[in-house]
Amino acid sequence: MNTLRILRDLFRYNGEFAIGLILVLIVLTVAACSFFSPYPPMDVYVVPPDVPPSWEYPLGTTSRGQDVFWQLTFAIRNTLLFGIVVAVISRIISLLVGLISGYKGGWADRVLMSINDTFVVIPLFPILVLFYFIMRDQMTWAMLAIITALLGWAYDARLIRSIAMSLRTREFTRQAVFSGMSTGKIVLQEHLPFVLPIVFSTTMNNINWSIGIEVTLSVLGFTDINTPTIGGMIYWANQHTALVSGIWWWVTFPILLVIILFIGLFLLAISMNEYIDPRSRLSRLGGQA
Repeated sequence: MNTLRILRDLFRYNGEFAIGLILVLIVLTVAACSFFSPYPPMDVYVVPPDVPPSWEYPLGTTSRGQDVFWQLTFAIRNTLLFGIVVAVISRIISLLVGLISGYKGGWADRVLMSINDTFVVIPLFPILVLFYFIMRDQMTWAMLAIITALLGWAYDARLIRSIAMSLRTREFTRQAVFSGMSTGKIVLQEHLPFVLPIVFSTTMNNINWSIGIEVTLSVLGFTDINTPTIGGMIYWANQHTALVSGIWWWVTFPILLVIILFIGLFLLAISMNEYIDPRSRLSRLGGQA
């Protein structure tokens, strides 16, 4: 109930949050339409090719004989699901590392932060390309999501650690230790609620980041191009020289939809950051920052 009240207040009093939520809901609606598609996502030449937007085909058709609208519903669903999978897995890792490192301190902190800093300096994009060439036949959509998640948690783990270090010195933490609570209970029951707003905001940013990775790799052909994604649609459009041939709608609408998603998630992230910062809340309410 407390979370629902926070979201309600953000929607009513924070314009960025309201606009971001509306944009994300538009994208989710398009993705939900994929469950009602009259065409299987992998089938080609099910409609006349290269038809411009019309009443019959609102977003036109591709040179592969696919309806752009219905193909876009599958593409944005898979792309968004990719971002969510990466964000969830990397959030779990960053929470475990950050909370335990910040609370325990000492050798545990040094070991975990040494591992963390190693992942921070790893050049992510070349590593993903290398994985593709090593596992070309096995590089599925799910495999790419898992690899990206395992490489993309380090920055947020350090942020969570800094919060956990401040919570370690609070009075309620000392009381929990004196009452005999285990480390796991203290971290999960006492400290986790304080970092959840940060986790929400970093999740939005992480989804944007991972979608950008997926689109970039797919456009270059370094993923499973047979799985419909936004990057996959652009890849096939480039293969058929869509822009040169004047088939602008094949490229324009996927790019437009992913831009809407980027802006929506970005606005949700900055509005949550503003909510977390008490000075920003006071400023919005007319107080002194």
